Amino acid sequence: MPAEWAQHAATWLGWPHNETDWPDKIDTIRWVYGEMVRKIAPGEIVRLLVRHQAEEKLARRYLARAGCDLKNVEFISHPTNRGWTRDSGPIFVKRQKAKGKRQKADTAIVHFHFNAWAKYDDWQKDRKVPETAARLLRKRLFNAEFNGKDFVIEGGGLDVNGRGTLLTTEECYLDPKVQVRNPGLTRADYGATFKSYLGVTNVLWLANGPVGDDTHGHIDDICRFVNPTTLVLIKETNQKDINYRPLAENWERVRDLRLEDGSRPEVVPLPMPAPIFFDGCRLPASYANFYIANAAVIVPTFNDPNDRLALGTLGELFKDRPVVGIHAVDLVLGFGSLHCLTQQQPA
Repeated sequence: MPAEWAQHAATWLGWPHNETDWPDKIDTIRWVYGEMVRKIAPGEIVRLLVRHQAEEKLARRYLARAGCDLKNVEFISHPTNRGWTRDSGPIFVKRQKAKGKRQKADTAIVHFHFNAWAKYDDWQKDRKVPETAARLLRKRLFNAEFNGKDFVIEGGGLDVNGRGTLLTTEECYLDPKVQVRNPGLTRADYGATFKSYLGVTNVLWLANGPVGDDTHGHIDDICRFVNPTTLVLIKETNQKDINYRPLAENWERVRDLRLEDGSRPEVVPLPMPAPIFFDGCRLPASYANFYIANAAVIVPTFNDPNDRLALGTLGELFKDRPVVGIHAVDLVLGFGSLHCLTQQQPA
């Protein structure tokens, strides 16, 4: 699996329509999508899933008014349950060209059998997105299995450096009782399956994510690779915050992590915004949920003083493309943000 900063052929998105994800705010979210596409489309194709022709017309109208370049937007008719394409969309792998051979460095898709984070009942349409993508692109589709059973993970539950190291969390995939994706599987079972289907050689486990994460510990709200040897890791400095202790445990663990070559990764802190609540519920607002597109790195912002610090930190780490903020206070009401909505298709 290539790293996210490697050159993309496209970014996949799913047009928002499920109003239960954003109660009373679905129209606002359409404008957020307009801003996302406006920043992504200058550098690559945006492949946008729409349920039907009427929804395509609606999406075109919003995107045009937002100033998006529609020449770089490809509309794909496919019914969906939700728009969280990071988790339900196609996860691509790339066959590296062997030395001395004329073998093409081709891409394929791995089907990881999305089941709505082992939490909701409506996932059947979303699960078929990788199949649609494989047919459309004429790509090989690998069926991820363990001992003959479908193997379930989501794209937001892992991050890779493109050199053989994968990062994930125990909270998400090893909890024996809460949102269990693959009952009975051990740490070793997950590691072996990651290695088999994603071509990694080294699996690293952090502990927990922030309170309010509907996915129960996705790594893309916690810790991300920004280059093959550097991680950003969220850090809560307020000792009275409910997130302080679980996030501090990740900082204790990260000291012992080693990359595929045995070296210690550089770890850069990312701040946390002040708590955001809706209807008394703590939302999983995190600057780690950024997305690395060809033309820009888009970063969720929260009308918070730490917005500037987060953008500055990431701006120092990404020298080859601009780092831009996108307002995400309304977006995170759906318990996810920019990275959760996107899925890269490597060139």
